[in-house]
Amino acid sequence: MAITILEERPLGAQTVRGTVLFVDLRGYTTLAEGLSPDTVADLLEEFFGTLTPPVERHGGTVFHLAGDSLMAGFGLDDAGVAPVRAAIDASRAMIAAFQPVSVRWERRLRISTGIGVGVHVGAVAFVALGPPSLRRITLIGDTVNVAARLCQRARAGEVLFSASVAQALDPTAAGDVIALPALALRGRASPVDIYCVPASERTTVSHARDA
Repeated sequence: MAITILEERPLGAQTVRGTVLFVDLRGYTTLAEGLSPDTVADLLEEFFGTLTPPVERHGGTVFHLAGDSLMAGFGLDDAGVAPVRAAIDASRAMIAAFQPVSVRWERRLRISTGIGVGVHVGAVAFVALGPPSLRRITLIGDTVNVAARLCQRARAGEVLFSASVAQALDPTAAGDVIALPALALRGRASPVDIYCVPASERTTVSHARDA
């Protein structure tokens, strides 16, 4: 599926199976409180500039940037397992890419930061939203919500993902993936079975969001 399909039909929506990845910055509230807005803007520019290339290298598309978070989609034209695995590979690559940035920021600004990632796969609406002058293509649906909630729950350096993602991973190449107790996510009737790519180094960073 090409993005141009929705550019030609701006009011249409197509339901596809896709893998959704959310990543956001831990420690952002402290960072924004203690620094000037223009400095924060420069840091966010570096943040998004660091995280976007791993998404694109692994075949993903960045659909949304807001504040300190990024949403990407994988495999919107492919129902196989390859895009799901690519999303996990991209998650690992983003964490590795951001680690030296985090170290440099802490040395220079004395502020601890990190990133948490959430990944889920399922049905999504692929749609263009907004008035004509601001219309943007994005992904909508429960799959997006679950990925966002998992991202909120991930600690700095962690990737949390659902059982549907775990089923697509190659057991011989999954590395240090571990199963976690089912997680009750706000707004959902049933708990979600989740798995984790744990942080290689535990970093305690305050995180104001409540999932």
